[in-house]
Amino acid sequence: MEHRPLGRTGLKVPVICLGTMTWGQQNTEAEGHEQMDYALDQGVNFFDTAELYSIPPQPETQGSTERIIGSWFKARKNRDKVILATKVVGRSDMDWFRDDGSKSRLTPAQMRFALERSLRNLQTDYVDLYQLHFPDRPIAWGSNPTRFDAEAFRPAGDETPITVQLETLQTFVREGKVRHIGLSNESGWGTMRFITESEAKGTPRVASIQNAYSLLNRTYETGLAEIGLREDVGLLAYSALGQGYLTGKYLDGARPPGARTTLFNRGQRYEKPGTDDAVRDYLAIASQAGLDPATFAIAFTLDKPFLTSTIIGATTMEQLKIAIAAGHVRLPKEIHAKIDAVHQRRGNTAP
Repeated sequence: MEHRPLGRTGLKVPVICLGTMTWGQQNTEAEGHEQMDYALDQGVNFFDTAELYSIPPQPETQGSTERIIGSWFKARKNRDKVILATKVVGRSDMDWFRDDGSKSRLTPAQMRFALERSLRNLQTDYVDLYQLHFPDRPIAWGSNPTRFDAEAFRPAGDETPITVQLETLQTFVREGKVRHIGLSNESGWGTMRFITESEAKGTPRVASIQNAYSLLNRTYETGLAEIGLREDVGLLAYSALGQGYLTGKYLDGARPPGARTTLFNRGQRYEKPGTDDAVRDYLAIASQAGLDPATFAIAFTLDKPFLTSTIIGATTMEQLKIAIAAGHVRLPKEIHAKIDAVHQRRGNTAP
């Protein structure tokens, strides 16, 4: 498995990262353990989780994914074999993350509470990469990150300054509980502010940014790709399969039994006008290349120079094996030319 530098940390991570967000709802503890065993055996020693998980977020299952990873560490006694990433939630109206019922914010107190609980859940005394899951300021992201709405960017009165967030993270690093830091669901403006503030104050420098990136959503290429390349902030791409839509299994409103959108009705991001047409176009190119649609969609992301690692997720071992094997596939230039031609016609149908 190819490895690439994680920012300026000195660490190298595999181009495939094991995503874990289904463990605790769609997957059992035993299935999560089986996935981690297989991934590590295949050279995938980079795992990503979050205090938010499992998905969909709800009070009853919050932290379940971290606990499954923690029980695996305890049973296998192999914490030193894994580069572990987790996240603290940002600004939201969800009020079950903190014991006092507060809405989630990136205040020093909330960040401290989140980290200490994650360490207990994970049964470890440190995490290799601690990420801010989403910003502590109003921002258009997620289901429609390119929508311009002045209200979506209007500063909130209780925002925690980026400098304070970095100083809090610096404390965690000095304590040895966090090795490196990263961002997630962040904008170009936010990424540069974190970089400039850290350089000015000598606080830890962000090593990575975890944003959506796929054939259906290449918005990262506008602005953030240049920042990542010039500033050595690597992309950890999520949703390379467009939440499964790029496999074609949801075409024409299909709802396969047991699939995520079937179970949770959370696929609206990938059900916008023109998306089915784009999926069909990409499936045709995958067929011409003789590749499984999932392999094709993952391989597309791996050829990008700003990509550090693509986060894959699976609910079955068959899916996991296909996703990990895709880490060894590279698409020829003529296939990328066909992909770019479709993108020119279809654009980012599911930003």
